Amino acid sequence: MEADDVSVREQLFHDRVRETIIFVLFFVCLYIFSYLVITHYKRNAEFMADDNEDATVNRISLWLCTFSLSVSVGAVLLLPLSILSNEVLLFVPDSCYIQWLNGSLVHGLWNLIFLFSNLSLVFLLPFAYFFTESEGFVGSKKGVMSRVYESTVVLLLLSLLVLGLLWLVSALTHHDAARESLNDLWERYLPYLYSCISLVGVLLLLLCTPLGLSRVFSVTESILVKPRLLENIDETASCVAFEEACLSKKLAGKSSCWISLNLDVLKNQFLSIQARRVSLELKRKASPWQRNVGYPLALLLLLALTVLCVLIVSFHVLELLFDDTAMPRGMEDPLLGAASFSMFGSFGAAVQVILILYLMASSVVGFYSLPLFTTLLPRVQDTTLTQIIGNCVSLLMLSSALPVFSRTLGITHFDLPGDFGRYDWLGNFYIIFMYNMLFAGLTSACLMKSITRAMQRELICAVGLHKLPLKVTRPKVSFKRLLARMNVHHSATTAVTVVELSKQ
Repeated sequence: MEADDVSVREQLFHDRVRETIIFVLFFVCLYIFSYLVITHYKRNAEFMADDNEDATVNRISLWLCTFSLSVSVGAVLLLPLSILSNEVLLFVPDSCYIQWLNGSLVHGLWNLIFLFSNLSLVFLLPFAYFFTESEGFVGSKKGVMSRVYESTVVLLLLSLLVLGLLWLVSALTHHDAARESLNDLWERYLPYLYSCISLVGVLLLLLCTPLGLSRVFSVTESILVKPRLLENIDETASCVAFEEACLSKKLAGKSSCWISLNLDVLKNQFLSIQARRVSLELKRKASPWQRNVGYPLALLLLLALTVLCVLIVSFHVLELLFDDTAMPRGMEDPLLGAASFSMFGSFGAAVQVILILYLMASSVVGFYSLPLFTTLLPRVQDTTLTQIIGNCVSLLMLSSALPVFSRTLGITHFDLPGDFGRYDWLGNFYIIFMYNMLFAGLTSACLMKSITRAMQRELICAVGLHKLPLKVTRPKVSFKRLLARMNVHHSATTAVTVVELSKQ
């Protein structure tokens, strides 16, 4: 009996060590990838400043942002990796090489992502922002530690404020429990805070994803080479080259009396003309297969994925009305290798993975298309550290809400393991039902609008109506300017009349 207990303890120890090694390797790979992405966009001048203290502070904040971005990438990969792991176990159930791929590993990964995502949102990223903006307390010795103390105190005060507001909201909604468990921070208020943050992320996905599903077609048009139809590429390229030459001569022969605003306008025009010339060169060099096959296939694939998302959500609405198991639920220990999560087997599981990644990409496109967040759009080697922090916060909110978002819409039937399934609002039928209805309606409306506009634009360009001269309209003059012009004209007429009368 003792030997059996020892063998069981050894097995548990080896399993825990194996899982820890897998988690460390997984996060190291994600961290390296995130660091390469951030260094591709960050502004190098902020990290090579003359003041060594500022450079150190920016470098530490950059490490925190890199960690948060790696957690967000891991959150995006949670559902795809879980679904693929289940299909691999179904395909080769008796292989000794994949025995490490089990429910305990997946459950631990979900819990770690949940912990790190909330830790980054609540503590690390706010600390990184306060750390970059801090200067140290007045009268204290200057240095990095002084800025650390100031950032910690500001973050502590902000945490107390948030917890106070959270207790107030909890007292208004669940007043009896709030009065009895004021000191129950870990078991009640932190999960309630996580639930509110996840609800905000899911609502943000509801706003961004339909817009991104409609905008992804225009993004594809800007990347791929479209068919020529009736467009004369050579004539258009020669006109663009002539415009570029004229603008370059204006920029080269600028006079000193010009103001900087005119120079900025000319530079922007020159850059846009250059980008247009490059796109025309790509069109000219593209093969007929790229123009006539690649572009239509890409658009048909995007259209099929979008329509499939709408159909799945519509079917999930019907499931919610007639089947209680369609509600998103949490599970303590995911049972992998028992059955496929799709009724179509491995093919359906692969489609689910593609749809989840497609929804995440569309939500990112829609997020940066919103007028409120266009200033956060990163630029290569020209993104400030504050913008990097804002992008990490936004991407972390979207990615950490992606598993809940996918399960709420019925994209997959893989239930939410660990703490992801303990949100209070997941058990509310009316919230889940209205969420699915809003997503289906908004996506259909945005899709129809984008398709009709694209067809109208392509037909106008194919027929050549875009080359017609614009309709000449009278400029709009305000009422005050019109009165001023009338007064000036009246005074001038009166003066002329007086002069003529004096001559007579």
